[in-house]
Amino acid sequence: MSARVLREDPSAGRKVLVAIDDVTEIKREGKALEAAKSEAERANIGKSRFLAAASHDLRHPLQTITLLQGMLEKRVHDEATLKLVHRLDDTVSTMASMLDKLLDINQLEAGIVRPAITEFPIKGLLDELKTEFTYHTTTNGLDWRVVPSSLTIRSDPRLLEQIIRNLLSNAVKYTDKGKLLLGCRRRGDKLRIEVWDTGPGIPEFELDAIFEEFHQLDNPARERSKGMGLGLAIAQRLADLLGHSIQVRSRVGAGSGFTVEVPLGRAEVALLPLQVENTTQERLPSRGTILVIEDDPAVRELLQLLFDDDGHHTLVAADGRKALELVVQRSSIPDLVIADYNLPDGINGLEIIASLRKQLQNDIPAIVLTGDISTDTLREIAGDGCVHLYKPVRAKELTHHVQHILAKAPAAAPERARQLPLLLEGEAASTVFVVDDDRAVREAMRDLLRENGYSVEAFADGPAFFEAYRPGCEGCVLVDALMPGMSGVELIERLRAAGHELPAIVITGNGAVPMAVQAMKAGAVDFIEKPVGHEDLVASVRRALDQRRDTAKLSAWREAAAIRVASLTGRQRQILDLVLAGHPSKNIAADLGISQRTVDNHRAAIMRKTGSKSLPALIRTALAAG
Repeated sequence: MSARVLREDPSAGRKVLVAIDDVTEIKREGKALEAAKSEAERANIGKSRFLAAASHDLRHPLQTITLLQGMLEKRVHDEATLKLVHRLDDTVSTMASMLDKLLDINQLEAGIVRPAITEFPIKGLLDELKTEFTYHTTTNGLDWRVVPSSLTIRSDPRLLEQIIRNLLSNAVKYTDKGKLLLGCRRRGDKLRIEVWDTGPGIPEFELDAIFEEFHQLDNPARERSKGMGLGLAIAQRLADLLGHSIQVRSRVGAGSGFTVEVPLGRAEVALLPLQVENTTQERLPSRGTILVIEDDPAVRELLQLLFDDDGHHTLVAADGRKALELVVQRSSIPDLVIADYNLPDGINGLEIIASLRKQLQNDIPAIVLTGDISTDTLREIAGDGCVHLYKPVRAKELTHHVQHILAKAPAAAPERARQLPLLLEGEAASTVFVVDDDRAVREAMRDLLRENGYSVEAFADGPAFFEAYRPGCEGCVLVDALMPGMSGVELIERLRAAGHELPAIVITGNGAVPMAVQAMKAGAVDFIEKPVGHEDLVASVRRALDQRRDTAKLSAWREAAAIRVASLTGRQRQILDLVLAGHPSKNIAADLGISQRTVDNHRAAIMRKTGSKSLPALIRTALAAG
């Protein structure tokens, strides 16, 4: 109900206009929409859990088959039998590829795929793909051509290669005859990498839909050789992550062309000599003691056979308790630990590796094997620093990693850290306070920052930090967001309430956007996600200290952030607000009544216009702009 007074002649009596609207139906529709949205979110979570569980359960038997195939290939010398073994390998590869696509999607959803942007000549990438797809195109009877290019581009070589590989794989699957072409065109300050085929083509109304998950054309029987419809969805997500655009042109009956547009790099990079890695050590076989912790008897036995055949001394245990007992009884330190992630008695492989290292007082190198692709597991393993291999891992790949680790010189590990920039003059007086309940993470940060010239004090929790902290100290605090007792956000709020101006950097392995926004509204100057790289950590500390010392620099940064955010369109601002509220693209698309592809395009434009390379960087810019 609403009412307002009608202004007429003062001598006339007062008149009031009353409007009554029946909003029953609107409220009913709103509740129905909210219920449908909640149901869709639950279904999406259920789908992710099901895929993770199904992938995990399928990977274990497939791991056994893969190891058997690898050992048979080494032992069989009869040509006819070897041919059958290779056919088995093709089948296993197809199954593993399908599971890996599920893994790729989960990694992207977990937010643990981090681009490492660099400048490099495109030639090496083209040559590698040419060699890789020669076999596939020859088998399918296709004319395969790669147009060489000597230009330099700016991207992540590994992720860009995966994008182009997915586009080529898709082209090979759907092209029965004719040609396949990979080439480049220069357009201004961009390089257009193009994949053309002479396949059946794509109807115009399907051009957006082909980038959706599990969407396939002309595969009603779900033929396994054509995958699951995830290749293009992964390519699109990776392109968005890198800030590259993917376009598609197609004509039914004539073929399709996919284009990835990437920035050009500096010409002089192409002239630099290639860094050839010294592999002399790795050519000489290294032998060692390997401890295998695996609860699946079949996989455990095959791993022991595999390593014994290669001349290693192999110890096996079915769980963490037996592994610890075995090491104590033998009174020896293994050269390498290979552990399954999911183990009995509620103790996972990472925890067992940490216990072994603590008990033996030795940072033993480790490989974690897992078929678990759930988001939490991926984040936990990514933050640990062990070599992470997904089941089913091939025998050749596993032995290669083992050989590489055993052949590694012990002094090679800190090489990258020594290349980081040291402190500028006048920074030595600053102290970095590290507050993290994970001892390994806390000590690693302390050692890294000390190596870069900072004075560091480390604490296991908030109360210990406040007991030692004295007001007026120059520096900053690195605090874990989720800690028992006092959380990172609560620590920052207590600092601000007491009037302390110590800049705070929040670190988390969760990656939740609302938590980042909450932390930065509480007063954090930065928000970085685990696993944080050496350069990113030092850069964040330097940025916090710079802003603390130089208010003019802080003011200039806020002004620049405001200008960047002001350049967004109305729709982009609307999507930015929903992103900051923690909504995923699917929910934003439903709320705004637009396609997810449109939302993803807007998000990519937002990242580009604000100059943000990551979600935490976008949050920093948005909050700085006010």
